[in-house]
Amino acid sequence: MKVTLERSELLKSLTHVHRVVERRNTIPILSNVMLDAEGGSLKLKATDLDLEVVETIAAMVEVPGATTVPAHMIYEIVRKLPDGAQVVLETSGNDSTLEIRAGRSRFALQMLPVADFPDLTAGEFSHNFTISAAAIRKLIDSTQFAISTEETRYYLNGIYVHTVETDAGLKFRAVATDGHRLAQAEFEAPHGSEGMPGIIIPRKTVGEIQKLLEDPEAEINVEISETKIRFVIGPVVLTSKLIDGTFPDYGRVIPKNNEKELRVDRDVFKESVDRVSTISSERGRAVKLSISEGKMILTVTNPDSGSATEEVMVEYEADAMDIGFNSKYLLDIAGQLKKDTALFCLADSGSPTLIRDDGDADVLYVLMPMRV
Repeated sequence: MKVTLERSELLKSLTHVHRVVERRNTIPILSNVMLDAEGGSLKLKATDLDLEVVETIAAMVEVPGATTVPAHMIYEIVRKLPDGAQVVLETSGNDSTLEIRAGRSRFALQMLPVADFPDLTAGEFSHNFTISAAAIRKLIDSTQFAISTEETRYYLNGIYVHTVETDAGLKFRAVATDGHRLAQAEFEAPHGSEGMPGIIIPRKTVGEIQKLLEDPEAEINVEISETKIRFVIGPVVLTSKLIDGTFPDYGRVIPKNNEKELRVDRDVFKESVDRVSTISSERGRAVKLSISEGKMILTVTNPDSGSATEEVMVEYEADAMDIGFNSKYLLDIAGQLKKDTALFCLADSGSPTLIRDDGDADVLYVLMPMRV
């Protein structure tokens, strides 16, 4: 194999594929990236057996061929080469190393045979549709923070994606929850998604998709089966296994009759919560909201270090009430809100609270209260 290409093109592609490779692997081939030169292109492929990323880039191929080399090592080498350099990747028939040349630099990397490299065979995809990168990013950004990290409840370790019939028509909806908070975002279902199975996209896959959405104007092709999902993002093809589990009936925890409405300036609220929570301990992050007509008093008490209070002006005309929340969860949700005014729909101090941007029905958050 002998192939020549621009350093920046190779680096960009390696950046996309090498992230999939785990730093520690018991199976040596999984530490490698596959390089396959043919025609006028170089194909790069990496996998962790659950997730596979393939990218094809233009290159000058003098001798076609394929090999595999350590992914993180070749990424670091190319990253440190001078900008604008021409990189030559070459193997010789009787050698077990890939030679990398650029200017006066020479590297030789140990290879493993291509025959050992696993293929994440996709099988048949039952549904195929196109979504804008901006729409996918909104779904992910709005829900990702609520994905559970508790491995025992593995079915919560991802974003649940499905279509649902609403009063406004068929919606493409994403939901994530860790049992303490829930995030839901939706938009009009794209043509071709009708009747798709409800799927759970793993946390790692969600993170990789997010990093690949570099152009908000791009159209992303999505293919779905019962067990796998595939995203075609320009020259990059990402294929992932789905979480094999049943997502809970999240509709039961979304409150329907929270009639006490509170409106507050999003930034003022966020900054106030951030300030008073400075006093809280790592263990007890509770902040108490004492709500009455026209105002809300935020209080944090830490027996070890002291207390903090701050008054915030709000629009509220219902009965006065006290309710407590985890300050970190409040800040996470406030950080996702886009409009100037945040809307809190409350019931009582022991019931879940609904939070959303005032006037935006496509994204909502549910937060469980804490005892304070």
